[in-house]
Amino acid sequence: MAKDAMTFEESMQQLEEIVRQLEQGNVPLEQAIDLYKRGMTLSKSCHDTLQHAEQQLITIVDRNGNEMTLDQVKGE
Repeated sequence: MAKDAMTFEESMQQLEEIVRQLEQGNVPLEQAIDLYKRGMTLSKSCHDTLQHAEQQLITIVDRNGNEMTLDQVKGE
């Protein structure tokens, strides 16, 4: 499955599996490097997804239908 087509949950599951494998310590060096690189890619993808979700949650719509960030609401 391509990275872009993976859900957040699938990415997290793969990341957890990579961490488990690396923590066991019985992975050959070359494979450990590949797993680490894949893990970093998955970690960035998950981080980006969470940041996007957070931004959506802190954006609200005022009475007139205008989108406002949480900081703008506090200033009123």
